[in-house]
Amino acid sequence: MAFVSSIRIELQNSVVQTPPAAAPARLDPMQLVLQASIPVKLVLVLLVAFSILCWIVIAAKALHIMRARTDSEKFMKAFDAAGSLDALAKQGLAAFRGSPFARIFATGYDEMVRLTRGERGKRLDDAQGTHVESITRRAAAAEITHLESWMSLLGTIGSTAPFIGLFGTVYGIMDAFLSIGNQQSANLPVVAPKIAEALIATAIGLVAAIPAVMAFNYFSRRVGELADIMDAFAADVASRAKLGGV
Repeated sequence: MAFVSSIRIELQNSVVQTPPAAAPARLDPMQLVLQASIPVKLVLVLLVAFSILCWIVIAAKALHIMRARTDSEKFMKAFDAAGSLDALAKQGLAAFRGSPFARIFATGYDEMVRLTRGERGKRLDDAQGTHVESITRRAAAAEITHLESWMSLLGTIGSTAPFIGLFGTVYGIMDAFLSIGNQQSANLPVVAPKIAEALIATAIGLVAAIPAVMAFNYFSRRVGELADIMDAFAADVASRAKLGGV
């Protein structure tokens, strides 16, 4: 029995303990971006710049349209309450600097005063009335163009960013297949990093494009609402100018 026990002890001591399997390495998105190929890095830098520029334009345009709507509401109340164009002009337009309606009114009123040589209450003839209407409508068109400024950039980012991200994806996948061919191995550790960095380019492209498209549609609707009212307002100013500013 002692002999058997000693053999068991020797066998147990001679057994080699296998070390526990190492945990699989985790893919870090930041490391993938830093280790990406040069074309993919250029695509990512371009898309990040697009995203930052998009949010700057969104913030600036939101403040621009919000101020235009707020000041226009105040101006239209003053316009409706004024007994004549002269009375409104005497109040001053400094409080409505952000209103495109105030600038349309100022353009039409100044042209009426020029045609009547400052004579109050003088009616305009048909040719003069048509001229004032043309001036006010042209001023309204200029204000609409001003409200739409930088919106084309949002449309450009929204339409091109996904395709730029797709270019980075295609290049990353192509690079992955080249790695498979060079290493003669289709193991997941060989392919996964390349495909992951390619998909990151697609994700960043969508991150840049989606807010740009949503903001472009929102601002287009708001500017369209103001444009319809401005066109009618320009005609209203012209018609009152024909009647001598009453």
